[in-house]
Amino acid sequence: MTEISAALVKELRELTGAGMMDCKRALQDANGDLEAAQKLLRERGMASAAKRAGRETPEGKVGYRVAEDAKRGVIVAVGCETEPVSNTEEFLAFAKKVLEAVERDGPGAEEQIDEERQELSGKLGENIVVVGGTRFEAVDGATIDGYAHPPANKLGVLLQVRGGANGLARKVAMHIAASAPRWIGREDVPEEMIAAERDIYANSDEVQSKPEQARDKIVEGMLNKRFFASQVLTEQVWIHDTAKTVGEALGEEGAEVLEFERFQLG
Repeated sequence: MTEISAALVKELRELTGAGMMDCKRALQDANGDLEAAQKLLRERGMASAAKRAGRETPEGKVGYRVAEDAKRGVIVAVGCETEPVSNTEEFLAFAKKVLEAVERDGPGAEEQIDEERQELSGKLGENIVVVGGTRFEAVDGATIDGYAHPPANKLGVLLQVRGGANGLARKVAMHIAASAPRWIGREDVPEEMIAAERDIYANSDEVQSKPEQARDKIVEGMLNKRFFASQVLTEQVWIHDTAKTVGEALGEEGAEVLEFERFQLG
């Protein structure tokens, strides 16, 4: 077996960031060839990343960036398995690189650095995944803003709003983070989804126990209070003033939400 010096192991470690024993083993397998050892470490890192691919990633970071003129914004979510890894320099640097790729080239750009993701997974010993990424471009005088919930930054929102006072968009982003709506307005909810919910309520014991002539009205009331009021942004109770809905708060300022994206890890 080729004798591997401590200096050579140290050099490989500095080049790759891999563990000392992994570096020594790779150098031994490569007969002391530094370049070949680097290639071996990369291949082994990718192989171990593939084995970890099915493991859950409840930790990580959600980050966003909005241009100074509020006309462009981007948000990404990158997951990992444990909180300590989510706070390492290597993980944070990769998450930033994902953000910059999506900002530059739009959603899907993270595929350009997937090899780096696999290498990082092998290095850190955890499954690393890009959960999602979105980029918004402002239209017709709208503005873009965002919010990431501190201190963990595992929950974030990016949205586009037209109208309203300064600061309104951020307030709405905070509301979306807290209340997790699925749609902006009732008209955005697919008809088949509404029909399915209506059938569930109509066939429930709660409704079937009521007089037949009253059931349709009861079902509509349940649909409004239990479904639309929880899933539709404009019909949710406004977290900043629970005496009104989000729709009422927006109406008072002549504002409307055009689109939003919400990412949550864990």
